[in-house]
Amino acid sequence: MDIINKKIKIGLVGLGHLGKIHLKNILQIPEFELIGIFDTDKDALDSISKEYNIHAVNSIDELINLSDAVDIVTPTKYHFEIAKRCISAGKHIFIEKPVTAHVTEGRELIELSKDKNLKIQVGHVERFNPAFVAAKDYIINPKFIEAHRLSEFKPRGIDVSVILDLMIHDLDLILSTVNSKVEKISAVGIPVISDQIDIANARVEFENGTVANLTASRVSIKNERKMRFFVENAYISIDLLKKETNIFNLNELEESDIAKSELVFRPSEDKKRKEVNYFQPVIKESNAIEQELRNFAVAILNDTPPIVGLKDGMEALELAYLIINECTKNYLKASSSLV
Repeated sequence: MDIINKKIKIGLVGLGHLGKIHLKNILQIPEFELIGIFDTDKDALDSISKEYNIHAVNSIDELINLSDAVDIVTPTKYHFEIAKRCISAGKHIFIEKPVTAHVTEGRELIELSKDKNLKIQVGHVERFNPAFVAAKDYIINPKFIEAHRLSEFKPRGIDVSVILDLMIHDLDLILSTVNSKVEKISAVGIPVISDQIDIANARVEFENGTVANLTASRVSIKNERKMRFFVENAYISIDLLKKETNIFNLNELEESDIAKSELVFRPSEDKKRKEVNYFQPVIKESNAIEQELRNFAVAILNDTPPIVGLKDGMEALELAYLIINECTKNYLKASSSLV
């Protein structure tokens, strides 16, 4: 498909809350031409088509035929079938997270896309959060990681567990910074309001010794998205919601420099004194959803890998399901002991 020197014709499937956000961002990206939209909700489809003067198609297959690339922003349970049809038709795909509802489906997409040179990007939007972007170069071989992702309850998204809905964002960020395989998982989680797990805590241990402790809840009284990375001689705190990054690091001091420093301590009598430095890296304001969609366009036009590819999405999904299985096992064990 020759799309050099012309716009990428992109179709959008799904016009729910997130789909509407994608639509507005696509319209801001000059590399894209939004060729058509589709949703099974006919009223919503017609309304949005009129509001934005965008062609509403009658079926997903019609949209695929018109497009060079397809943006899939439907409920998770529909991701696989739509993506499968796109791949079979040779179309590039942007697919929201989680990549599929089940691991087996994601693995099938990997097999189907082999040797097709299609760009498949998964919507792990926190990779494009400016606070994480500012911090990632400082996150080198983390030893311990904490992640807290709390959200007030919303009916939207309860078709999947909080692990697939919220925690998977942090799993993706952790996997992108830890260059090691998972060795052990401990996890607990329970349903509170929905039929799915609504609050969960997981401890993930990696073969290289890194430990990550994650908490996710969608029954909180506040919204919070914070991560803390402890690396050798440094601590990086990221507030993904407020888009703030704070870095504290330790430097060894020569005796002649001790008087010049404000915060100095000696770890032990046989070691040099150390200085605690604090700084905030510059946060470049940006729209993370727009940035990930721009990255998708760049990957297609320049024939380069997207920042979050299908393999990345699958690794996060596989780890999420290991945590879900551990939560389910422990929940059933606890429930049976009460009988």
